[in-house]
Amino acid sequence: MKLSSSDLKLLGALQQDVSLSQIELAERAGLSRTSVWRRVRELEEAGVIDNRVALLNPRALGLQIHVLLSVSMVEHSDRVRQAFEEHVLGLPEVMTCFSVSGDRDYVLQIISRDMESYNDFLNAKILHHSSVHSASSSFALRRVKYTTALPF
Repeated sequence: MKLSSSDLKLLGALQQDVSLSQIELAERAGLSRTSVWRRVRELEEAGVIDNRVALLNPRALGLQIHVLLSVSMVEHSDRVRQAFEEHVLGLPEVMTCFSVSGDRDYVLQIISRDMESYNDFLNAKILHHSSVHSASSSFALRRVKYTTALPF
């Protein structure tokens, strides 16, 4: 999909604040209110706008532990990979999961209430899974940067 400069301004404004009114979006993108409504619908239908959500503050919700978990599989078959990926999709503690190159097979971003909760999660939901050979945890000490805005 070819995006105009107005589209990029519109998308940039939505990435910053999805609650902006159509009038505010129109002003920022240099479009009419009707054009904004139509264009947002087109961008959604094309899959450019994937979802509209509220971003919550983990600390305010008591989620203190942020972990990057590297996981190795017992073998590299489609069956093992699919079983693990399906399992991970159902775990709310997993914020992001990447299949990666290198020494490990997956890197997961995990969020947990405290160390005890993370330990329970790791042992019961990751290491206990039949697809997993081993896992290594790296704990975030502090967040230096966080954004959901894509560069374009």
